[in-house]
Amino acid sequence: MTDPARQAGLPDRRATAKRDLVRAHLLQFADGAEAGTAIVSERELAARLDVSRPTVRAAIEDLVAEGHLVRRPGRGTFTSPRKVTQQLSADASSPLGVPPAEGAWTSRVVALRTRQAGAVRAARFAVPSEDTILHVTRVRLVDAEPIAIERLELPQNLVPGLSMTDLESGNFYHLLRERYGVAVSDAIQTLEPAVANPHEAELLDIPVYFPLLRIERTTADVLGRTVEFTQSVYRSDRYRITSRLRFDQSSG
Repeated sequence: MTDPARQAGLPDRRATAKRDLVRAHLLQFADGAEAGTAIVSERELAARLDVSRPTVRAAIEDLVAEGHLVRRPGRGTFTSPRKVTQQLSADASSPLGVPPAEGAWTSRVVALRTRQAGAVRAARFAVPSEDTILHVTRVRLVDAEPIAIERLELPQNLVPGLSMTDLESGNFYHLLRERYGVAVSDAIQTLEPAVANPHEAELLDIPVYFPLLRIERTTADVLGRTVEFTQSVYRSDRYRITSRLRFDQSSG
């Protein structure tokens, strides 16, 4: 006999209930497990919960999309790693005003090259168009896991002798200040959602079209010069930003 709900085009309540059962089981497991813990196979889950494998697979896909689980091609499905938090509100105890993000950050330089500024970058950095601009692409890692791709541009005459090694460890703004006497002061930064293209997906070890946070920043030093332009993408499952807001009578 045909199910009236299915005949009317409505969701199958029994299938939905079973899917919710799998979701609840996996969420409970994820809540009590350490970040990066592998879940059991779809076959074992289906047998344990007495549901079909397609139902298990659908529930897992939901939780991956929501960021509770992460798939590793060829390795399995795992609870999501903890998110790294970056606080953007000013902190008087920090020499940069913005506290460093959590975790042990390192970098892997993918490309380091130079090219003439041209009209656009000459205007951005207020330099002659024939001046040389340094272009750097690096993967940022937290606790040895890729979390972001940074594409930096800065006038080469500000950082003579800068090498790949310089960009793979330590704090870049500290390096600018201590070696080159360039003290960054403030920046204009924009954030917007994005998805990973094939190149970004490969560098970050994520699927194509995975949700990302795209950040663009233009940084000035204490002399008012634009010294850095950066375009970055961050994994949305690993990175979050918190801000302290202040309100007054004009706030809406």
